[in-house]
Amino acid sequence: MKLRSLIPLFDDSVSTWALEARLLRWLTFTWLFVGLIMLFSASYVVADVRQGDGLYYFKRQILWVFASLIGFNIIVNQPLQKIMGKSHWLLGLFLVLIFVTLIPGLGKKAFDAARWIALGPIPIQPSELIKPFLVLQSARLFGQWEKLTWRVRLTWLGIFGLVILGILAQPNLSTAALCGMTIWLIALAGGVPYKYLAGTAVGGVLLGLLSISIKEYQRKRVMSFLNPWADATGDGYQLVQSLLAVGSGKTWGAGFGMSQQKLFYLPIQDTDFIFAVFAEEFGFIGSIVLLTLLALFATLGLIVALKAKNPVHRLVAIGVTIVMTGQSLLHIGVATGALPTTGLPLPMFSYGGNSMIASLIGTALLIRVARESSEAEVVPLRRPQSANRRQRRRMF
Repeated sequence: MKLRSLIPLFDDSVSTWALEARLLRWLTFTWLFVGLIMLFSASYVVADVRQGDGLYYFKRQILWVFASLIGFNIIVNQPLQKIMGKSHWLLGLFLVLIFVTLIPGLGKKAFDAARWIALGPIPIQPSELIKPFLVLQSARLFGQWEKLTWRVRLTWLGIFGLVILGILAQPNLSTAALCGMTIWLIALAGGVPYKYLAGTAVGGVLLGLLSISIKEYQRKRVMSFLNPWADATGDGYQLVQSLLAVGSGKTWGAGFGMSQQKLFYLPIQDTDFIFAVFAEEFGFIGSIVLLTLLALFATLGLIVALKAKNPVHRLVAIGVTIVMTGQSLLHIGVATGALPTTGLPLPMFSYGGNSMIASLIGTALLIRVARESSEAEVVPLRRPQSANRRQRRRMF
């Protein structure tokens, strides 16, 4: 593979792709570009004060983007079957790393949660990196559900359960819930009997309630979400500041770079609450444009899923669409007070290399499904020709 071909903007094969694949590619690049611009604005002041360089976080994010785009272009040009043949090993690796984060001294803590492993200057967050591979393995399981033995089914269901329990133990309730809902919705789309789906849904809700009852800070977040103004300087502080940012944006916004809440009023404004800064600077109109972009992505994802002939490929497209749009809507819901405060990043907006890698791998998988679906439509037209040639050779 040539070095030039690893750079998405120089990929000469794009002109031969299906329309959905090309649209998804440019929609991904647009999403990424807007996210980088927003991160620059949200992180500059904080980086200048804390790191002595206003571009500190932005430059690190650019490096992660370059690395992620190389992986992105490799995936869109690799057969999906080949990628899926390796996905179970990567899922197993990240599952082990999730439990490594729980070991004192190895897991890196932030906000009372051990979610990272520090490999020198590079932080690894297994719960983020496992998402695309969780989608792939869920699609493989539920796309072939009727063909598999109960031994295989229960083995993979047990592995999925360990993933969710490991993330929940960090603790990271929001990511565990997102992973659980993604697996459940892929199973629903795969045609798994309702009696199994109902049982797992009840079990998931009970597990979430148990986590909230055990973890005091999670319980406080839920209570403060119901009325953040009751403790505006305590447990409700983050949400109150986020709501002030969103409300200050009004119709057209304060203008790019003009957010006031990012000046050390709104905590973690470059990750978990970056949408609040976006809403303050671009207002209601900008927020509607962003939601329209998400709606376009979801629509294209569903079109790709409907066109896919292979049931496993169809479920991969559905899973990626759920993760990308679902996580985005959950993030926006938290920033606007529609959901309890959680730590979910906004894909391709929030600062963090692990989230960037997972997001671009996910979109690359969706594009690959779109490419293979269009190529599958062409293959049957060529087969009769080759068959005719073989028949002519036999005749002579």
